[in-house]
Amino acid sequence: MLESIHVSFESLNLITLAPMLIAIFGGLIILIIDLINGKLDKTLYVMLTILILFIDFGAVIGLHTGERGFFNVMLIDGISIISQLMIIGGSMIFIPLALTSKRFHEYSYPEFFALFLFMVAGFQFMVATDNLILIFVGIETASLALYTLIALHNRANSYEAAVKYFTMGALAAGFFAMGSAVVYGLTGSIELYQISDIMATRMNEPGLTLAILGSSALLLVAFAFKLSLFPFHTWAPDVYEGASSPLAGYMSVIPKVAVFVVSMRIFDMYMNLEIEWVRNILLLLAVLTMTLANVMALVQEDVKRMLAYSSISHAGFILAALALDTTEGNTSMFLYYALFMFTNLGAFAMLWISRHKKKRFSDRYDHPYEKFAGLIQIMPIGAVIMALFMLSLAGVPPFSVFWGKIYVMQAALDSGYIWLAIVMGINSAIAAYYYLKLIVYMFLKDPVKDVDTAYYNLSKPLMAVIGLATVATVTAIFYIQPLFHYLYQMISSSGY
Repeated sequence: MLESIHVSFESLNLITLAPMLIAIFGGLIILIIDLINGKLDKTLYVMLTILILFIDFGAVIGLHTGERGFFNVMLIDGISIISQLMIIGGSMIFIPLALTSKRFHEYSYPEFFALFLFMVAGFQFMVATDNLILIFVGIETASLALYTLIALHNRANSYEAAVKYFTMGALAAGFFAMGSAVVYGLTGSIELYQISDIMATRMNEPGLTLAILGSSALLLVAFAFKLSLFPFHTWAPDVYEGASSPLAGYMSVIPKVAVFVVSMRIFDMYMNLEIEWVRNILLLLAVLTMTLANVMALVQEDVKRMLAYSSISHAGFILAALALDTTEGNTSMFLYYALFMFTNLGAFAMLWISRHKKKRFSDRYDHPYEKFAGLIQIMPIGAVIMALFMLSLAGVPPFSVFWGKIYVMQAALDSGYIWLAIVMGINSAIAAYYYLKLIVYMFLKDPVKDVDTAYYNLSKPLMAVIGLATVATVTAIFYIQPLFHYLYQMISSSGY
């Protein structure tokens, strides 16, 4: 006779689900309001989205570390709180751009904001669990929403970008599902903390090591697709080019934060089992990714594609920190993205200083270098701000990304990887060339003849976002140490 199972409401600890439920219900509310009255000013949906994100942010701050909930599939530790705050914070920076006076097509749809909130909820599920099934659900929820957001840009290359991203995402999902299936077949569990314990007790069994390596290889390929690591990076520049500039900047940071957190949880498990093969492959991928992306960025004729390859190179830096598998390395990883988020979002938003559906400067590209020629004469403040972003991305002190690179290199040195720190330094020197190339165009070249300067303008929401990014980039030196200390404490409390 089957025994009845009693589940108390308190044991579910639904507060751990609260942040995700806020985002999901927020998206549903926007859809319902639009169904009731489809003639409302779309600014309402922008403000509702910002309000929901603020409430979501507050709900995350109210969480306590060391808790599990909803049948133990939800995990609230320092890392899940930090990453959720970064995801929501980056989203709060992005959404006000929908208030700009000259809106792109997608911002006229309430569905855009509902899908955006569903995507945020998917990212939050990814980072707040160590259950392989829920990780997969989070990845697919976020990815399917993001594909649609890209296509809503309503241009031919936007549809192409969405299809390419969907194809690559489907491949990544397949590899993740296969890798997870192998892990489950080996251990009979889908909880990472249980999987690690079971694997540790069975490492001496014949044939098991080969199966473990196979599962790690499948999962590594899946995350290499998602993180646009070499050699699975080729989709990224085309997808970024097809998406609107701010959304491309958002894609270069926020989804990668979520995927890096999942990667850290999974590959930390393998490295704790002293499977050096995994660490070596991660280091090799990091070096190849940062180096080849920098070389490709050197020959780009479009600023958005250059920034896309730049973002791939920065992902290589982060992967190197992850591969170190030390508390200092993991802390530097979060610090890097916290600083990189403002600068990169600001740089992509600056591409929006002139918006037009037709290609005015090139038959092939929307944002060729010529578009920024002589910007110091057309928009002096804009030229100075863009130069600050480029110097920061290049790692020039005292701007924000410089400190991210320094802490990652310090973590590599402390772990005995002197050669890795040298490779990072060389790559920073290579990257400086293509960042300085844009500065040369803005300050030392004359504007393109017959250019209509009326196309260059900064709306108030765009000025606010870029201004916030500029302040964060310039004043980073004043909050690096307390931020690093806070991140270190949170990550240490999570056992990483």
